[in-house]
Amino acid sequence: MRRRLLPTLGGLATGLLLSLGLAVPAAAASTDYAALGDSYSSGVGTNNYDSSSGSCLRSPQAYPRLWANAHAPTSFQFVACSGATTSDVLGSQLGALSAGTDLVTISVGGNDAGFANVVTTCRLGSDSSCLSAVNNAKSYITNTLPGRLNETYQAIRSRAPSAQVVVLGYPRLFELGSCGFGSISEYKRGLLNGGADTMSGVISARAAAAGFTYADVRTRFAGHGVCASSPWINGTTWPLTESYHPRASGHSSGYLPALTAVTG
Repeated sequence: MRRRLLPTLGGLATGLLLSLGLAVPAAAASTDYAALGDSYSSGVGTNNYDSSSGSCLRSPQAYPRLWANAHAPTSFQFVACSGATTSDVLGSQLGALSAGTDLVTISVGGNDAGFANVVTTCRLGSDSSCLSAVNNAKSYITNTLPGRLNETYQAIRSRAPSAQVVVLGYPRLFELGSCGFGSISEYKRGLLNGGADTMSGVISARAAAAGFTYADVRTRFAGHGVCASSPWINGTTWPLTESYHPRASGHSSGYLPALTAVTG
């Protein structure tokens, strides 16, 4: 890890902050941080976005920004983008990486598997159409996605050979049990949660094969999915883009602690 400040000066600065009663940011687990991935990393669902990020919808309340705020890395490249697939990461996000990158985070794979279309089918269609959509997604996740993830992870390692890479997974979207009038049925919710479990198994296996760390967020989100009394995930919302994505609370209380548990 490259050090930009002399230890003595760093100690003096910390002492000054403490003497003034000011908060001292946590020591950065890395000095150069790049956040890649899809909408679950960009912060879609928080309904609060940096205007400069355009259709990528990057939020100041997304977990990469929260981590950077708390750890004050020397550089922070936030290139996660709404709708990104593994192809998008390979084609347009790897420029954020270099031999000096110390930490990389990424969530990707949901859009490859048609996440949005599957949820829409289950929200609007019959039980049988939901089952078919989930099974088709599971087939893709099991048979095709591993190769796409392998290629993506290998490219990340090639561009950032010394970086710690943390792959963050997806939560189960729903709580089971009563969910009120007009909600997705419990049967369909169970099917969709099963799809999330299949996704988690594949992503964790490919991350381990690449020598990366997998951060499973399912346990952290348990009890806070759609239909919970205190949900961290949006149900069907307007605008529709926000639907079935983590709220600000999902980033601050779900994703951020999962990342911090790995990096410190």
